[in-house]
Amino acid sequence: MGKLSAAITAVGGYVPKFILTNQMLEQMVDTNDEWITTRTGIKERRVLKEEEGKGSSFMAIKAAEDLIKKGDIDPSEIDLVIVATATPDSLVASTAAFVASEIGATNAFAYDLLAACSSFLFGMSTASSYIESGKYKKVLLIGADKMSSIIDYTDRTTCIIFGDGAGAVLFEPNNEGLGMQDEYLRSDGKGRQFLGMDAGGSLMPATEETVKNRKHFIYQDGRTVFKFAVSNMADVAAMIMERNNLSDQDVAWLVPHQANKRIIDATANRMGLDNSKVMMNINKYGNTTSATLPLLLFDYEKQLKKGDNLVFAAFGGGFTWGSIYLKWAYNK
Repeated sequence: MGKLSAAITAVGGYVPKFILTNQMLEQMVDTNDEWITTRTGIKERRVLKEEEGKGSSFMAIKAAEDLIKKGDIDPSEIDLVIVATATPDSLVASTAAFVASEIGATNAFAYDLLAACSSFLFGMSTASSYIESGKYKKVLLIGADKMSSIIDYTDRTTCIIFGDGAGAVLFEPNNEGLGMQDEYLRSDGKGRQFLGMDAGGSLMPATEETVKNRKHFIYQDGRTVFKFAVSNMADVAAMIMERNNLSDQDVAWLVPHQANKRIIDATANRMGLDNSKVMMNINKYGNTTSATLPLLLFDYEKQLKKGDNLVFAAFGGGFTWGSIYLKWAYNK
């Protein structure tokens, strides 16, 4: 019997039906399709509009139910539910606890994990550690964000980028040498001045003034964030390859956070990877924050083969960033 590792054994996903296209945004802010496409690679994004009053939990539940159905999983056997999200339903009650109850994970404990766009990546580290401890057998990790709830659709620097969605994966023990192999995760708190949301937390509680001054919407210093994201995502992905003696031929797929096509391209170039080895769906979903990585696995699942070497890379507000090396554990 080999060393115990944590492997992904099932994948699920959900995106809202409503499609917000670049042409529609042209009618809302001073922008155009060519400008958006050339700078971000985004053509459209999904927005949770058909279910008014629904939050991130709605999409998380849908993604989890998709995983449970496809994997023929008994939800009562799930030990832990982690919801990686920057847009929880509320700031007090755990979104994950509600999701666990709604999907029938009656024997699981649950909590939320927040690390901006790196939330799911950090969640992979957390979920795998629980599995590798030997205490738990099934950990459900969900990335879900309703970014439209914190987007100012009069701000062309942010409204063109973000979309809504959710993806889910199940981690289970593996003795074949598959699953999680290595990780390199980092953060720098000085970065929060360049990407974040001023109001709504303990530092600046909601008031009539904060609402009037539009302080409850996300903002970013695009140039600074782009510069940090390009260098840091590329650096950590290259580092993971180097310290695991992986060549470009050894890597089957790069699974990059979908923030900007230019950032993705720069990361792939640094790794020496051909575009055919780069997972990408930013053109149709935009940046779904915590959901980008699992939605990539959801879209590409049928192309993945047992034993494939996957390199994950992400960068998020805070700043947070990192890379994970994982061996895929099953054929679809």
